[in-house]
Amino acid sequence: MRLHTTTWGEGDRLALLIHGIMADHRTWRRVGPALAERGYRVLAVDLRGHGVSGRASSYTARDHARDVVETLPAGAELAMGHSLGGLVLSLAVRELAPARAVYVDPAWRLAQGPDGFRPERFTRAKQLTRAMVRSVNPRWTDEDLDAEMAALELWDESTAYGLAELTGRDLLPAAPVVPSLVPLADPSTLVPAERAALLRGRGFEVRTVAGTGHCVHRDDFDGFMASLEGWIHPGTGGGTGSPGPADTAGAIDTAGAIDAAGPADPVGPVG
Repeated sequence: MRLHTTTWGEGDRLALLIHGIMADHRTWRRVGPALAERGYRVLAVDLRGHGVSGRASSYTARDHARDVVETLPAGAELAMGHSLGGLVLSLAVRELAPARAVYVDPAWRLAQGPDGFRPERFTRAKQLTRAMVRSVNPRWTDEDLDAEMAALELWDESTAYGLAELTGRDLLPAAPVVPSLVPLADPSTLVPAERAALLRGRGFEVRTVAGTGHCVHRDDFDGFMASLEGWIHPGTGGGTGSPGPADTAGAIDTAGAIDAAGPADPVGPVG
């Protein structure tokens, strides 16, 4: 499926952004322009079932990865995914072949049990009020709340059931395909300390953004951008940020597919 994309900036360097479940490109509303100011042209997708991208009968992680590969160009300087977007990026990274990858509090394990991942719990998010979202995200700005409520309105909640097959599976990559940074929440429920240590041992750089919850880039934007130091261009040349995003109904094509043989990053017992 060709995905809807939003663009910030006109720089010579290309950055790709992939959001998490229930969100859309608006989760990057500050990150996109900040990267554009550093000389990037930034493309942010709406995954299938999110934002204004198409709806489908299947919403597996590999479906999302195939869509991303079909929609986004290979060879970007930077690719970044948050939560589900981090998992999707890890499945698509070999085909996308960015120079660097950033996995923001990635969903590399969906826990089992009553306190673990349950699709029906996620579907109830469609009923959340602004006050409820505010209560669990006290550090968000009014603009973040506006973006979240708009995204929830458009979100197809059946996307949550597409992830049920991954519950309890170890999706932690065995090795980085490209140089990879993992900025984590403090603490991260998806990548707790012992798993962060495993990632470091496997060649990932892991950084924690102090005091943040799962939506690291929204809880502390400045802290998140600081965590990218050394991984993004400092903005000393090459393009400027545009005054606003430009929406398109698909982007540059890229060959390649994510097939049933396995994910792009070698992982544990998946598929």
